Amino acid sequence: MLHYYSSLTLVLLCLYNISILEALNGGFSVEIIHRDSSRSPFYDLKETQFHRVVNAVHRSINRANHLKKPSVSPNTAEAAVTPGDGEYLLSYFVGTPPFQLYGIVDTGSDIIWLQCQPCKTCFNQTTPIFDPSKSHTYKTLPYFSTTCQSVQDTTCSSNGEQTCEYTINYGDGSQSQGDLSEETLTLSSTDGSPVKFPKIVVGCGTDNTVSFQGKSSGVVGLGGGPVSLISQLNSSIGGKFSYCLEPIFSESNSSSKLNFGDAAVVSGHGTVSTPIVPQDQQVFYYLTLEALSVGKNRIEFGSSSSESSGEGNIIIDSGTTLTILPNDVYSKLESAVADAVHLEPVQDPTRRLSLCYKVRFDQLDVPVITAHFSGADVQLNAINTFVEVADGILCFAFTSSENGAIFGNLAQQNLLVGYDLQKNTVSFKPTDCTKQ
Repeated sequence: MLHYYSSLTLVLLCLYNISILEALNGGFSVEIIHRDSSRSPFYDLKETQFHRVVNAVHRSINRANHLKKPSVSPNTAEAAVTPGDGEYLLSYFVGTPPFQLYGIVDTGSDIIWLQCQPCKTCFNQTTPIFDPSKSHTYKTLPYFSTTCQSVQDTTCSSNGEQTCEYTINYGDGSQSQGDLSEETLTLSSTDGSPVKFPKIVVGCGTDNTVSFQGKSSGVVGLGGGPVSLISQLNSSIGGKFSYCLEPIFSESNSSSKLNFGDAAVVSGHGTVSTPIVPQDQQVFYYLTLEALSVGKNRIEFGSSSSESSGEGNIIIDSGTTLTILPNDVYSKLESAVADAVHLEPVQDPTRRLSLCYKVRFDQLDVPVITAHFSGADVQLNAINTFVEVADGILCFAFTSSENGAIFGNLAQQNLLVGYDLQKNTVSFKPTDCTKQ
């Protein structure tokens, strides 16, 4: 069963010459841009900064409401959340000659899929749709191939060619269906050297009904499944990737980075690491959060909020804006924050968040909140824990859900976050991401 969780979306820019990078020993980095950046194809001039914040909060709550393991079905794979809720976009190229696409990047998805011609049913994509017949490196996979059999919910085509067909169903009724295929995928590195990967498994969707429209062509999975981008690049990048998220709703024009291979190693002073907890279907990246501290006030996470003796009780996800906690943990944390902030609370004008103050960031006096992961204490400053939802109104950027826990991207701002899938660890290092 495929689990999808919207997470880590990116834009890679400046891809000019298509060539194979001869050596990846030093790793490579790509530019990542938030969907609300003025450089994003999703950017809407008609929206104010506060509209964008409110929309991001809404997407977080929407994902949290869908974050539960779907029932096992022999006929369908259902994603955990909706496909259009991701926060970053990836500009990449497929095919020969190369064809540019934008995909929603998701650390909780384990497949790369894109709209393809000829469409039976396609959503409104405002950029050109990929036509595999015009690429001489495109190849459909046989149903009885090892790759096809490793992917949940594949079927044999009914056209007599015995090719592999995939289907993904999302919690909101969206879906993508088409041929599971191999194609050349090219990424652009920040040093100007394009990196080409042949024979990458992609879903070429010809029957797609989704909640997002516009320039995005589909989803790029960075999760732990067998045909995610990370898994397929594993031999080239040594199972390592990292990112550094600059303050999302700032006025800065600088960009964040996604790093692969040796360029993704997180080490040095201040680095702390915590284990990735294996799951039956390793798509999401599960960590163990033991407690949260507001100053000296420690709130235990508690085994009642987890599925297995407190281990693997929270997903780390760069595609969710807020940090989501179980109801009991959130209630205690909110009370501790309210006790520590000596201001009169006000109502969130958007009615989305429950603890807000009429104050500016430079006047907000709040203790550091420490996330006590197993073996790793991560300190969160006000920029990680509060968000401005209206002019002069800051709200606590945590919320509650009955369906699971998520360590969101506001909490990860100005941290270099590294995933090492060979050591099964996630590492954190305090970093000014605007200077990376």
